[in-house]
Amino acid sequence: MAGTSRTQVGGGRTSPLEIADEGLADDLAASLTEVEDLLYAMLRSDSDFVTETSSHLVEAGGKRFRPMFTLLAAQFGVHGKDDVIKAAVAVELVHLASLYHDDVMDEATMRRGTQSANVRWDNAVAILTGDYLFARASYLVADLGTEVARIIAETFGELVTGQMRETVGPSAGVDPVEHYIQVITGKTGSLIATAGQYGAMLSGAPEAQVKALRQLGRLIGIAFQISDDIIDIDSPMQESGKVPGTDLREGVLTLPMLYAMGEQSPHAARLRELLSGPVVEDVLVEEALSLLRASSGVAEARRTLADYAERARAELAVLPPHPARDALGSVIEYVVERSS
Repeated sequence: MAGTSRTQVGGGRTSPLEIADEGLADDLAASLTEVEDLLYAMLRSDSDFVTETSSHLVEAGGKRFRPMFTLLAAQFGVHGKDDVIKAAVAVELVHLASLYHDDVMDEATMRRGTQSANVRWDNAVAILTGDYLFARASYLVADLGTEVARIIAETFGELVTGQMRETVGPSAGVDPVEHYIQVITGKTGSLIATAGQYGAMLSGAPEAQVKALRQLGRLIGIAFQISDDIIDIDSPMQESGKVPGTDLREGVLTLPMLYAMGEQSPHAARLRELLSGPVVEDVLVEEALSLLRASSGVAEARRTLADYAERARAELAVLPPHPARDALGSVIEYVVERSS
């Protein structure tokens, strides 16, 4: 047995996974190499320019968490490694495509420490590159059967619906918190759910475990986003590596904000005024952060995060004892701890 450590994947970035079993760590490392090779092969086009734009974010790095999740889920089956590798790459292609589109919608300037594609080229190039990556993902799963193709099509729909929900906001009479959970379930949870389902089903895991791994992925995705929301408000830059208040500046209403705005207090009234749109001026960002930290919003968001973590642990309990189950459990604990 090797000492417990966080596995390095995707350009040297630290994974939230702790792999304590040497055999599992070696197997995952070898499989991730295959994933990376196939990923680059799928980015190649007859057009050098398309190859360049499609490779832009891959070469910038990334944790490759979704392919890793696919590979871990496959540990509960006994066959189908080649198909699992294809599925893992397809999931990463969809993730990358969504990043290109997100950067256009958010008017982002940086992604993974480098210029976003919409800045390096323009919005049209970024959108078309995302479309190309979606197409390559569809091409890859076409060989894996109609059920696999149907799942990726449904996932496309969930991703887009989540983004649309966020764009238009909640309808009259809809609970903003419930709407927010629907948004992040689509935008973040759906693809990790598909990663878990793909790995389990293509490796021949029992149906109960396929369902558990799909739901585990969805819950982890939701928890990750809530954790990010908390970090954006309540963690100093030197600890998180992120500039606090990014969501405020972008006009994104996150879970701690929604809870804080729902309070009946003068602070909440001022917050509702500040958060009626993007908060641009630094002095107002600091005021908003101060009010959010003084509210119960962050604490309430942490309680919601703990609830989703507990639900994820319940899905984990469906799986048989295995080093991969331990690794997946480490993800749940990491998500909670990183924002505490």
